[in-house]
Amino acid sequence: MDNTLLSLRGLTKTYPGVVANDDVSFDIGRGEIHALLGENGAGKSTLVKMIYGLVAPDKGEMTLAGAPYRPAKPSEARQAGVAMVFQHFSLFDALDVAENVALGMEDPPKSRDLAKRIRDVSEAYGLPLDPSRVVGTLSAGERQRVEIIRCLLQEPRLLIMDEPTSVLTPQEVEILFETLRKLKSEGTSILYISHKLEEIRALCDTATILRLGQKVDTTTPSETTARQLAEMMVGSSFAAPEARHTEKGDVALEVRGLSLPAPGAFGTPLRDLSFEVRAGEVLGIGGVAGNGQDELLAALSGERTCPAGSVWLKGADVSRQGPTARRAAGLLSAPEERLGHAAAPNMSLVENAVLTAGKRKALVRNGMIGWSRARDFAEEVITRFDVRTPGPHVAARALSGGNLQKYVVGREILQDPEVLIINQPTWGVDAAAAAAIRQALLDLAAGGTALVVISQDLDELVEISDRFAALNEGRLSPAYPVADLDMERIGLMMGGAHDMEATHAP
Repeated sequence: MDNTLLSLRGLTKTYPGVVANDDVSFDIGRGEIHALLGENGAGKSTLVKMIYGLVAPDKGEMTLAGAPYRPAKPSEARQAGVAMVFQHFSLFDALDVAENVALGMEDPPKSRDLAKRIRDVSEAYGLPLDPSRVVGTLSAGERQRVEIIRCLLQEPRLLIMDEPTSVLTPQEVEILFETLRKLKSEGTSILYISHKLEEIRALCDTATILRLGQKVDTTTPSETTARQLAEMMVGSSFAAPEARHTEKGDVALEVRGLSLPAPGAFGTPLRDLSFEVRAGEVLGIGGVAGNGQDELLAALSGERTCPAGSVWLKGADVSRQGPTARRAAGLLSAPEERLGHAAAPNMSLVENAVLTAGKRKALVRNGMIGWSRARDFAEEVITRFDVRTPGPHVAARALSGGNLQKYVVGREILQDPEVLIINQPTWGVDAAAAAAIRQALLDLAAGGTALVVISQDLDELVEISDRFAALNEGRLSPAYPVADLDMERIGLMMGGAHDMEATHAP
């Protein structure tokens, strides 16, 4: 009997000016965890959209369990036994777990029966959920459980997972992996997309690598190093980030007793935060999504002024100043949400350069925009940070997520900040681009800039930070030298362990 569940042959999809997938062929076995790897723009998203019925291939064919398979919409894919957990959750905060699950089902059962099924399935797979809990009160890890359980209730033959561990603590990652291995043992196939290569090596049986829309190789991850996988993805070697050891300077940023109400019914208040960062130092702040990261960046950047506490920049109180004044004084920021917060979608890259660098790069003088200077600055960012785009005239929304991320981060770094607050610096970018961004941050610190790096990528924080603190439910733990911590202790801190000295003890 053929052990292949899904077979792809010659899948091709072209958009105006770009071939997203070019003659892609590979198989996914029954009960196999199959990784799909590639740098930003390699064609991973387009490929899984074709499998899930979101877009139709221009050429090629698919077979599922030996039968022709060409879903015209996601509901047809689900009926055929294909389910997908997206990177960005599609849940309604004001509804409870059972109501959200029902919305994703073609023919949901009665509420009482559905609640029982949710409890039974969630407990069977080690992902306990209360069907009556309002989603807005759930942690990011619990929200992901809702998405997974919604898929498992469909009893899928193939489960597609897109960056599933990006919002999880190390302990939650282990629980997820146990669940996926259980599904595998029961014969479910899993197509797993992730930029975390060590996870791929630990979990996946096979990996297919895409580059520029084409399949370049299929390999066994456990027999391949993470560096080899990364170099297969980008087609060349690249250097790992390397810090230059320099003496730390005076305190550049000091936060004293900072508190901030929640921005809405499901936001997170900040509760009495205090910390300091010296010139040339990188303070890493980790936490599961939804524990106050966005609120912290807003409070430090000046987007929201805090009713309690203070923010000091190089000895000056800037607590009542807004973003423009703080930027002029040297405190710059790059938020997590690229499109809409860090960049205006319909504005060109030149115009987006003016939005944050107008004063520091003298792009605006006497109320007049110097378009030539602005274009030169945008082109410098594009060149220095290898932003893949036809030119600075292109609208921000036309860039892939990874390339827009490189542009946003580069735009702030090239303004030579005294202090840089950055949230999720390498969110959704490939291994080579992530290494380049991390190296740029380390170089900035070596030049004397104080950095606060907020990230859910713990490997990233361990790699580039001097000290680490955890944000949990709007409270910040003490900051400890990274060299004194391991992943277990970091995970406990992120989970809100109160006895930090015991957590920190060797």
